[in-house]
Amino acid sequence: MTRTSTVRAASTALAAALLLTFGLTACTGQDTGTKPTATRSATPSAEAYEAPSAAQVALLPQAQYNAVIGGLLPYYESTIPKTADESYTISADAPLYGDDRTKPVARLAEKDFLGDPTVVVPVQFSGDWAMVMTPARQALPSATNGAAAAQSAAWIRRDLLTKKTSLEDHVVIAVGAQTVSIVGADGKTVKEFPAGVGAGGTPTPTGVIGYIQARYLDPAQDQTVHEINLTTLHSAAADEPYGGEDGGLIGVHYESTARGAVSHGCVRLDGDAVDAINKLPLGTIVQITA
Repeated sequence: MTRTSTVRAASTALAAALLLTFGLTACTGQDTGTKPTATRSATPSAEAYEAPSAAQVALLPQAQYNAVIGGLLPYYESTIPKTADESYTISADAPLYGDDRTKPVARLAEKDFLGDPTVVVPVQFSGDWAMVMTPARQALPSATNGAAAAQSAAWIRRDLLTKKTSLEDHVVIAVGAQTVSIVGADGKTVKEFPAGVGAGGTPTPTGVIGYIQARYLDPAQDQTVHEINLTTLHSAAADEPYGGEDGGLIGVHYESTARGAVSHGCVRLDGDAVDAINKLPLGTIVQITA
């Protein structure tokens, strides 16, 4: 990551403090129970759109990694939409909406928890609106009989999005095969690596897509050489499987033991593999299959 020394120091300190408390490798998840069918409105309310003021937006709950916001949309899609081929940023905190697109339910911050520009990835466009994946939860597993969505989504105004970069490749995590692949836009596998996935009691979620939202080092967990890739995906089975406050996040990171069903739900890779993933741009789609 590139930033001035002052911002880098502040961001690194913030990340270390957050992760020392929360513990990224504690993330876990699975898909259990019957998933409801997500319905999406083809058009919003006929009422004219009236943008909330900055002060009104500031009062909304922030859709961040450890938030649970019921007004968000559970996102159960397992295939990658064509619209997820570009990443975006926002120039100010932006309101997020549910399917009616009339009353904002949350806000997406201009900067993420590291102080870097928040990366936004649309999965659907509808007129002046874009549906984007968010880094927050829509519901806790404990409130849904262990069947919470691993990924959430919301509607945002398209004119608030600024294109960042094209997303040519995506990552496929095959839990059963215990592999991680980099797949090109043509569907051909560019590279494939063996991986460590969630253990029996703390499985990795399957049948879902998310994206790489942040990347950083974490000295508190001896991650000082290979940056951690933090996805927007969460545990679908446990609120805080490791007892922290990280929201059961799913990360892709280095571990010396990177084979078999060995993790708390995160995906473990050796040094060469995680370095290859680290070369992909933020916003890269992560697809997890059974």
